[in-house]
Amino acid sequence: MPELEAASGSAEVLRLTGLRKSYAVGTPVESEVLHGIDFLIEQRDFAALIGPSGSGKSTLLNLLGLLDTPTVGEIHLLGEATSAMDDDARTALRGTALGFVFQFHHLLPAFSALENVLLPRMLRHGRPTAEDVGYARRLLADVGLEALAQRKPSQLSGGQQQRVAIARALMTQPRLLLADEPTGNLDTATAAEVFALFRRINREHRCAVLVVTHDPRLSGTCDRTIELVDGRIVSDKRSGSLA
Repeated sequence: MPELEAASGSAEVLRLTGLRKSYAVGTPVESEVLHGIDFLIEQRDFAALIGPSGSGKSTLLNLLGLLDTPTVGEIHLLGEATSAMDDDARTALRGTALGFVFQFHHLLPAFSALENVLLPRMLRHGRPTAEDVGYARRLLADVGLEALAQRKPSQLSGGQQQRVAIARALMTQPRLLLADEPTGNLDTATAAEVFALFRRINREHRCAVLVVTHDPRLSGTCDRTIELVDGRIVSDKRSGSLA
């Protein structure tokens, strides 16, 4: 297996080596879904993960997000091997190193936009500090919603709700943002705006971005496209060249 190396000047964020995932292990119906996945994500990366339904994208995303553990292989996040970590250690690392954005925004309806952005800090540390509130306001400004900080989700459009969810994901200053079909519920114009926001986050927050998408128009705008078919990576291309 060739040694994986981060590009010069770009720090390694996530590394997968020999990753396999099986279900119903040890039973007559044992099934392997991922078959030896190797790749790394660097700080500079603005990447798309694509593949047909049933290719293993959701399984892989759960592993990348430390929401599940591989059957075989290793996941290094910020240089730390995670397979031997207990649940508390994985949860702690996930909470600081990773941000998540989903197809459904999952905002709390009783909370304002500002309170929703603050939620990760409130869950970990209780009452937010003045510094926390200031940072949350800056994030809302970054996503163009500073003037709507006190509105509830029901008072926001679908695109605005997703922007709040993106700001919330950035509240912990993650090194990697994982986005699962984040524009699936948005119209074409709004989806393009949200995707442009991801690119700006990648550049200005120095945060790697990996987007799972079925939309070839969106994946085509990424700097890197990783294609998964039947649990195997069949292509990993950077813009203009093979990775």
